[in-house]
Amino acid sequence: MQGRIYLDFNASTPIAPEVADAMRPFLERHYGNPSSPHWASVPAKQALDAARAQAAELLGCAPGEIVFTSGGSEASNHGIKGTFFARGGSGHIVTTSIEHPATLNPCRFLERLGAQVSIVGVDKAGRVDPDAVRRALKPETFLVSVMHANNEVGTLQPIRELSAILRPRGILLHCDAAQSVGKLPVRMDELGADLLSVAGHKFYAPKGVGLLYVRNGVKLEPLIHGGGHESGRRAGTENVLLCVGLGAACALAQRVLATAPEQMRILRERLWHGLQARLGARVSLNGHTTERLPNTLNVNFIGRIGAEVLAKLEGVAASTGSACHAGQRELSPVLQAMGVPADHGLGAVRFSIGRGTTEAEIDAVLALVEKHFKD
Repeated sequence: MQGRIYLDFNASTPIAPEVADAMRPFLERHYGNPSSPHWASVPAKQALDAARAQAAELLGCAPGEIVFTSGGSEASNHGIKGTFFARGGSGHIVTTSIEHPATLNPCRFLERLGAQVSIVGVDKAGRVDPDAVRRALKPETFLVSVMHANNEVGTLQPIRELSAILRPRGILLHCDAAQSVGKLPVRMDELGADLLSVAGHKFYAPKGVGLLYVRNGVKLEPLIHGGGHESGRRAGTENVLLCVGLGAACALAQRVLATAPEQMRILRERLWHGLQARLGARVSLNGHTTERLPNTLNVNFIGRIGAEVLAKLEGVAASTGSACHAGQRELSPVLQAMGVPADHGLGAVRFSIGRGTTEAEIDAVLALVEKHFKD
């Protein structure tokens, strides 16, 4: 068996050593409730405030605009459902055909409660046309939800252009940024979203923690009612341990974003050009050629099945673009929405690179491809 090579960083990342070090005191010593008034709460309250400031620094926003959550799914659910219920439970939502289920399924749920939902398609690169979103708007539209970067193919969406359309109309823009935060600079003053979802385990924080950015002045109904935690927006004693980990991951991202994206892009291109050199026209790219996450390479092994490709790439952890239901292979909804032909997309494999990925690992994957698929 080959040595293990992890190229599934879009699925999850390891906890960075700096993050684990920051969390350790809150496993061992600092157990107080941050809302209590006595000495035991002081370290917890200070750590929670510091983590919120670290997240705000990374996103370029005010600490008071950060709501800690259990992850990206809760953040997106809160942003979408919270705006709907805050306005009395009516209105129209626009989203796209390539969103994560944490966006699409809340929208479908709200349809059962009377919301109108319009789903806008994307082009062959997986990118939405701002004019198509504009055409989908109605007088009763109150929210548009478009992800910043697609988790499967990495395509970046024109969020700034959408904000320029929506802000003058008073329509809120929610952005799922689970895949982009920590891989690219994501600054709220530049992006223009009113609500933004972040998942910690996508950028070296633990699983089970994330945040929702809520622009000052945006009204949300809480999903969890109870005490006044998180400025009354999410009841329940904060998980200080995980929030500290998220804050440390934000601070780490702030330090490495000047160099890490380009390092990952170089390795991504090394892998892509190596695949082309070995397979020629038997491999094709999914996603935008340039407007794409620097670490993400989604390719079709044409005429093959993605799961079978990965089985041959022994020891390599990556993801496929198809699923098996009752013995039938199906394209992922994202590749279907992009119009990828079945004989191409059933062979889709997503390789996603991390900060610690090496040239030697990329070359080892290429050697496996050459061994099993060149002929």
